[in-house]
Amino acid sequence: MMRSKTKFRRVLLKLSGEALMGERGFGIDPKVVKFIASEIKGVFKSGVEMAIVIGGGNIFRGLEASAEGMERTAADYMGMLATVLNALALQNALELAGIPTRVLSAIEMRELAEPYIRRRAVRHLEKGRVVIFAAGTGNPYFTTDTAAALRAVEIEADVILKATKVDGVYTSDPLKDPSARRFSEITYMDVLKKGLKVMDSTAISLCMENKLPIIVFNLKGKGNIKKILRGERIGTLVKGGETHGGRGKKEAKRAHG
Repeated sequence: MMRSKTKFRRVLLKLSGEALMGERGFGIDPKVVKFIASEIKGVFKSGVEMAIVIGGGNIFRGLEASAEGMERTAADYMGMLATVLNALALQNALELAGIPTRVLSAIEMRELAEPYIRRRAVRHLEKGRVVIFAAGTGNPYFTTDTAAALRAVEIEADVILKATKVDGVYTSDPLKDPSARRFSEITYMDVLKKGLKVMDSTAISLCMENKLPIIVFNLKGKGNIKKILRGERIGTLVKGGETHGGRGKKEAKRAHG
């Protein structure tokens, strides 16, 4: 597929499990999944290679279960299985939209998904398939945020697109604090120092170490993913600090024009 004029060659989209449940309190809303598939289809047609990491919080949250007394390792594995359900739902919606898709799972379950092998994932992307990474990293104590950062680094993605229900990173929760201010750009270190809930600290540190930019944006905004790929300033760019001719400055310029 010929690639239209876009800023990125390969991207990783991080979706929360909650994004799939829409206004429901639990589970998967087929209408929301169909909308997400239509947004991804616009990207697919542009020729950009896309991988996706999806959470499982709409079905089961391991950390919350652990806080209620469940053994942490068992709770985390249950959370990983929830991400597989979401990955299969999204795969179905994407394929109904005519997009070739592969689910690669960090926990082997051959009847449902291919096992995660880095070279295989990259080959699928090169062949023009959307790749969904399921089951997190395959290890307890690691979130799907960390899985997204790890997979993005492994496949050499140009950027992580972190989909949320607000239009960027704020000084505080804008849904609760009307005086909250949105950042157009912010550094990894400021995210860590201010304790901003962009991604967990392990994921942010991994992105910082590998100079991998993150763009936080509102998933509900129709066409937002496509606009980001065209270079429009959507959401908040999380990047490295100013450098003197270093890669961090170059990566930031590339990510947000």
